[in-house]
Amino acid sequence: MMKIRSKSSTNRTMLTGRESLIRLIGKRRRFLPNRQSILSDPIQSVVKDENETEKSLEERSSGSDSDMVTCPVCGNKVRGEEYMINSHLDACLTRGTKRKLSQQTLLQFNFSPRSKAQVDQTNLDDTKSNPTSHDKDMTDSSVVDIDEANSITYESSSSDNVSLAYTDGSAETLVTDDISIGGRSTINDDENVNSDDDISGKLLATFIVGRRYCEEEELHTGNNVSLCRDPENIKDSNAIKVLSADSGCIKVLGYIPRELAEHLSKLMDTFGISFEGRIMSVPEQSRAVVPIQIWCQEKISFSELEDEKVKVLQSLCRHVINAVNLGETAPLGMVKYQQNFCLLLQEVLKSTPHVFTHDEKTFLEKFLLLSNDSQRLFIRLYTRKGPWFRMSSISYAEILDNQLAVKELSEAGYICSTETTSELHKDDLEQILNILTVGELREILSATNKKCSHSSRKQESISLLLSAYGDRSSSLLYKMVLEKTGTCIRISSAADSLVWRVERLFFCNGEQDLSAFLLVDLGIVKYPTYNCIVTDQLFSSRNDLLSYEEALEVAQIMDESLEEDDSSMVLRCIAISISRISSCAAKAIKFSCFSASWVYSKVVLLGVSFLESERRHTDAIDLLKHLLLNFAKDRRRGYWTLRLSIDLEHLGRVNESLSVAESGLDDPWVRAGSRVSLQRRVLRLGRPPRRWKVPSYSESVNRKIPEVHVQGRPINCKTGTKSRFYGEDGEQCGVEQLALQYYAGEDGGQWQGVHSESGIWLTVFGLLMWDVIFSDVPNVFLTRFQTSPLDLDTDYFYEARKSIIEQLLSKIQEGMAEEILITSWESHFGTSCRGVNWNRHSLTELRAVVTCIGSGCMATICRHLAQDYRSWSSGMPDLLLWRFHSDYSGEAKLVEVKGPRDRLSEQQRAWLLFFMDSGFNAEVCRVNPPVSK
Repeated sequence: MMKIRSKSSTNRTMLTGRESLIRLIGKRRRFLPNRQSILSDPIQSVVKDENETEKSLEERSSGSDSDMVTCPVCGNKVRGEEYMINSHLDACLTRGTKRKLSQQTLLQFNFSPRSKAQVDQTNLDDTKSNPTSHDKDMTDSSVVDIDEANSITYESSSSDNVSLAYTDGSAETLVTDDISIGGRSTINDDENVNSDDDISGKLLATFIVGRRYCEEEELHTGNNVSLCRDPENIKDSNAIKVLSADSGCIKVLGYIPRELAEHLSKLMDTFGISFEGRIMSVPEQSRAVVPIQIWCQEKISFSELEDEKVKVLQSLCRHVINAVNLGETAPLGMVKYQQNFCLLLQEVLKSTPHVFTHDEKTFLEKFLLLSNDSQRLFIRLYTRKGPWFRMSSISYAEILDNQLAVKELSEAGYICSTETTSELHKDDLEQILNILTVGELREILSATNKKCSHSSRKQESISLLLSAYGDRSSSLLYKMVLEKTGTCIRISSAADSLVWRVERLFFCNGEQDLSAFLLVDLGIVKYPTYNCIVTDQLFSSRNDLLSYEEALEVAQIMDESLEEDDSSMVLRCIAISISRISSCAAKAIKFSCFSASWVYSKVVLLGVSFLESERRHTDAIDLLKHLLLNFAKDRRRGYWTLRLSIDLEHLGRVNESLSVAESGLDDPWVRAGSRVSLQRRVLRLGRPPRRWKVPSYSESVNRKIPEVHVQGRPINCKTGTKSRFYGEDGEQCGVEQLALQYYAGEDGGQWQGVHSESGIWLTVFGLLMWDVIFSDVPNVFLTRFQTSPLDLDTDYFYEARKSIIEQLLSKIQEGMAEEILITSWESHFGTSCRGVNWNRHSLTELRAVVTCIGSGCMATICRHLAQDYRSWSSGMPDLLLWRFHSDYSGEAKLVEVKGPRDRLSEQQRAWLLFFMDSGFNAEVCRVNPPVSK
């Protein structure tokens, strides 16, 4: 195995595209199901090891069509891998068939005769819950500790059709298949929600939660209760207390769940409606949630209300019923993280059933029928690093019987155990060795007569053991290890792959996981309100998803190979990616980042950076040409073209480098800093006699940007380190703080300001454009855990909202920016939005900025970002300065600060030129040490 050179190893984390690839991969997968087939695929390498003969790009890329086969059913071309052919045939053969009436759906599982949820419901009064888990119960409306969040407990019956009984004995069943799961509002074209607008006389089933935060009170089935608002509750201003109504003195029994209290509180506050109820049963555990029924005390008269208030009242009634329905979907005794996981699973199976086979759906649906202990144990293990765990070390308060849970999970195929596995793969053995302590490893090493110093690290000891016991004697080592560990378990590869897919489909990225629910439940993160209008699937077919998943596997192998300094594997990942890009059929999709070819392009781009660091410019040139050839409409074309021109110049091919730069300027996808950089390259490389005609943009690009020079006393002058100076107050500071001190003085003009770079601009843009960003546009919001629409980084963002964007910009142009800013700040404070930083800048600062910049310039900047957010959301000047005049008007100045050894990047130059064209006062402040005589 060839190792990467030490110079490259040192800088591997600095390779361009590495950080972006890591974000794309997200949490690394334990098992890569296609790893062996990917690595064994006979793909000819695009770039060779340095000692091998190289081929031209055309020769390396030929023969890709032979990897495609024709489907005998639909006639379309399909990639030749076995799983691709089989899955495509399955889709073709089943397309258009009707579902049998006897076939169960996911929602019907809750109503099958043997359904666990229904059994729990019939035994509601006799339920005996886990005492230790119920000690963790909490109210959604009261203060909770973060450490207790994973043990939030709810008890309810489980059904998707909720029966609402009337006080006169009649009943009505509300079908809630279209009710949002987990708070996500989904609107489909054929949506027709059947919901009542009046809750008068209905019995609403809910619970008393958070009893541990209230006075101890003995409860009895049938006792009457009343509801009382608690607006002063520091955790939730919508909180509703449940009071005892039968005892002589009124005592607080607990709270109504947060989801119901959010809407019920508005009915009580706005319309003066009061509620009473009764206790349906009393659980054995004193702090468990208590099932109750509540009802409205008076008949609601809609005829006495104004039309607008009638609409509000009807809407609130619908929300109350929906909240009751949502509470009914949580099985009895379900802890919060378990409820979140089941909701996530149900949502994905309901919204994207076409990407799962029948067996996969059956396997996932089986999870919903497992016991509480089994579900909780699986989720606990899945969220831990693993992959192997000692049974002796597994202990969770909310899980009653670990052994029984393991047995049930093993029978369902969700976990593997060393008791049921006769032989382990070498990787499994190495992973089990990792759960041994250093002392245990030394004991096993001593039995092999291998010398092991007390200073040996754990990985060194594992390597010694693996080398001492080769393939022939690995079974002996396996037995010795199990004598130390006892029974070990891990999540099965099938379960891990499918659950990983479910999470990826739900969150639409690899960075979020179940912890996103926890952060919301604790109130740490608040996501914005928007409608999920879904008319198209993110992945139109199962084949598209499988190709995307395989591309992510290649990306993970690439990242791991760079981490392990495995040069040959890095080159193989590049070769695989180039081959797959060539064989991928050209397909125009709105969000290219969810396509396999886009992921492969990220791997290839990282490969370009790797090859450039190895001084292999010829190979890097071939890869860049391949990217430009296969991605005709991509915002990264500017960077690719720039790198191609630079690498050609490195090889002395100046004329070709110049031609590439000139052709890049005719490309509409070359924008922002890349465009300025190419223009400057053309002017530099195209001096006579290569080019006699001066380009039209010459004068604009070569404009002199005003400069101010500031002297400072330096602390360090080493190359490669950030410059530090003594400030005017004698304290150490960076160049930006020194510049702020200069501009605040009389010589600098007595400016106020902040060192913000792009931060303050993106915050102002997010606040001013809030209603635009979260407007109702189809297929851009797919989950309630988004901080921006999926198309924000694309041209579609402006195109889809052009009319409302221009209307808003007209208001900003007319001087309403400050009013819009204040309203947005007060309405959405603390809500997560991409680019908006609530803590870094105060409302006073933002108001001053908007006022001093001026309406015309503010509208221009907002339009610029709306049209091309991705290209222009970085590289803004370091300092934003402002000052007011006596007539309450103001002015602003933008300053890019540079230390003694710094120079402007092309993106920074592009921003400064744009600001100058827009009428801004922009300049560069250069901080230098005093000139020695």
